[in-house]
Amino acid sequence: MNPFNEKPMKLEDTLMDWRALCPAPYDKHAVDPYTRTRVILMNGTEFESVWFGHQFSRHEMNNDLRRSLALMRRSEQQQQKLISALKPPEETLLEHTIGYEQLAVDLTAGLAKREPNRFVKDALDFALLEDFDHLYRYADLMEMENGEYAENLVGRYTEIMPGRPTIAEHRHPFDSIRPHISAKKDALETRLCVGIITAAEQQTMNYYMNVSAAYATDLGRRLYQEIGMIEEQHVTHYGSLMDPAETWLECLLMHQYTECFLYWSCAASETDPRIRGIWQRLLEQEIAHLHEAAGLLRRIEGKDWRQVLGDGEFPAPLKLTGNIDYVRGVLASSVQNTAQGEGYVDVSSLRKDNRYFDYQDRVNGREKDVPSHVVIGQCIARDGEDYRFETAPNPIEALRDRHADNTSVGRVPVPVLAR
Repeated sequence: MNPFNEKPMKLEDTLMDWRALCPAPYDKHAVDPYTRTRVILMNGTEFESVWFGHQFSRHEMNNDLRRSLALMRRSEQQQQKLISALKPPEETLLEHTIGYEQLAVDLTAGLAKREPNRFVKDALDFALLEDFDHLYRYADLMEMENGEYAENLVGRYTEIMPGRPTIAEHRHPFDSIRPHISAKKDALETRLCVGIITAAEQQTMNYYMNVSAAYATDLGRRLYQEIGMIEEQHVTHYGSLMDPAETWLECLLMHQYTECFLYWSCAASETDPRIRGIWQRLLEQEIAHLHEAAGLLRRIEGKDWRQVLGDGEFPAPLKLTGNIDYVRGVLASSVQNTAQGEGYVDVSSLRKDNRYFDYQDRVNGREKDVPSHVVIGQCIARDGEDYRFETAPNPIEALRDRHADNTSVGRVPVPVLAR
């Protein structure tokens, strides 16, 4: 599909009334796991668009342009409110969190499998193992506190077991900066990927930042706090991949194009007919936003949208699906990696005076205080073993013990074997 070949509605006609903004939420007991994750993905995509629009307006002196941005942003705000309302009120914070982490795992893996840029693929694979471990930590908290099994929420499409232990993920901020891509040289697929994953991780960071203090137990509050810090690292990690040479208007065009691509992709794979209709309706609205952004680029910078997006044809739709074999392969090959400078190295190759170990000492000096470690420890103390959903033993032998939480993998300079 090429959204530039579609006739757009008038921008004013994208605005909705209160009835349209209050759709019936999905049934949390019957919803397909990937319907839930699509809702989370598009909520985050709209959040990113809204905040990009605010930042653009705050750096712009042309009030006519700012008015155009305000109208577009109001429409984006309404879209975000509509999508957010699809979450049912009886879905708990922790149940919703399992959806966030399933999205993080399967979106990241799905993007990595189609990514042509090696540096971007490496960035995806690296953070994938960390989100995979977060899913395991939250799942154990939910089983321990609520007696609920996360495998039912993820539909058994996504495994629940240790990845790179969360305690090992805390690194010096200097090591979260990656080399940026080039809008002029990199494939459109790569540019879409960077925008999509940055928005998704930013939404996860924001969610954890806000719900941490609202969680009912002290242990849960502290787990959200810790993993929220890792999500901030991930937002820095992915956001640094973006091309800083693009103009504000080029970025606006890319944001709208990305939203069109995602709504089109969601509609293509959605199994709920009612929600598919929502994706299709929002796609029509986004096409209007895209054409408006292209007009602004032409009028203000004298550039045609083709100079930014080529022929405008969408790549193959992005489909959320299970990635068990892929995740296992990445886990087996790179669990011992850490970030260093703008790349990744086996933690065993670092000198003892490396800033990674200094940062670890500052933040995780007392292992018994690290929330992600405490959660698993308490689960084992109560049940005799941790909670997992595995289709086969963990590919990393050191992570197979269900009676003790490993805090060395990815953190201590010793060899780790995959079998």
